[in-house]
Amino acid sequence: MQTKCSEVDFRGQDIYVGIDVGKRSWKVCIVTEYVEHRVFTQVPSPAMLANYLHRTFPGARYHSAYEAGFSGFWAHEELQALGIDSRVVNPADVPTTQKEKSFKTDRIDARKLARSLRSGELRPIYVPPQEAQTYRSLVRLRSVLVRDQTRCKNQITSLLHYYGVPIDELCIRTHWSRAYLRVLETTSLHTEQGTMALRILLSRYYAIRDQVLALTKEIRTLAHEEPFRESIRVLVTVPGISVITAMVLLTELIDITRFASLDHLASYCGLVPGERSSGEREIITGITRRRNPFLRAILIESAWCAVRHDPALLAMFGSLSKRMNKNRAIVRIARKLLNRIRFVLLHHTEYQRSLAA
Repeated sequence: MQTKCSEVDFRGQDIYVGIDVGKRSWKVCIVTEYVEHRVFTQVPSPAMLANYLHRTFPGARYHSAYEAGFSGFWAHEELQALGIDSRVVNPADVPTTQKEKSFKTDRIDARKLARSLRSGELRPIYVPPQEAQTYRSLVRLRSVLVRDQTRCKNQITSLLHYYGVPIDELCIRTHWSRAYLRVLETTSLHTEQGTMALRILLSRYYAIRDQVLALTKEIRTLAHEEPFRESIRVLVTVPGISVITAMVLLTELIDITRFASLDHLASYCGLVPGERSSGEREIITGITRRRNPFLRAILIESAWCAVRHDPALLAMFGSLSKRMNKNRAIVRIARKLLNRIRFVLLHHTEYQRSLAA
């Protein structure tokens, strides 16, 4: 006599989950190999999603994808720990139709992710180890605070200009030196309210400066410890690279061997030109907008320093400047500098100056 089996078994089948990650909720779309199961909203909880998948599709293989953004990689790590093949993707790499661009909702975004995941069109980005993420957060925070400090300085300067205070007469020896700041502390503007505004901006500047100093000391301490010590030793031999710059490079690149070639690395940093071609028409645009903003900014800044200290780069910059704008030429130098950085990191050797790249 046959017995009726009420258990559902999805062994050997793949279930695809697209997640549109929000601050307070997730929009989740689940599709099988042939049909769309459902789209629903849930709280941001990988465990809750995993429980639903195990309960609804027991024995199946689970795959999920969400776009990189404000939420970082904690959800990816928890999903992986729960047995779900998780991918974090670049939002710009998700295939999109014109209609989906015009009518953009969380539901549509979740469906796009699930559909593209099922068709194998999603390429995951590199997810750094947890320890590397903490180092990167620390170094990035310093970069943000340095920008805030510069903004605060500009606000103080603008306030002095607004009240007609002669900046040049206030500057003693070096701009923003201790002597200059002492003069600012005793400077009175034409009104009590203006003087109060200056005092508040100065106190804000001091607070940010102290935070930058504390972070700089911590980053310099980390630079002399593992896993950074040896890489820092060889990087600072490259012209234009300081300890802080080297720490930015190491925390953003994480592992130089994950880049198969210089072109791959330059593309990640945003030091490659864009292209718009059709038929016989070929248009090469300026450097691409797709980049790691921290790396491209620090490399171009370092390139300006490098041309003053490296004879080979100086000669190359002079030659390039004869046939193009200096701002375009320095991008070429930044790519040459990146080649030197890649070489010393791959071979763990100090840089030898005046050698052609």
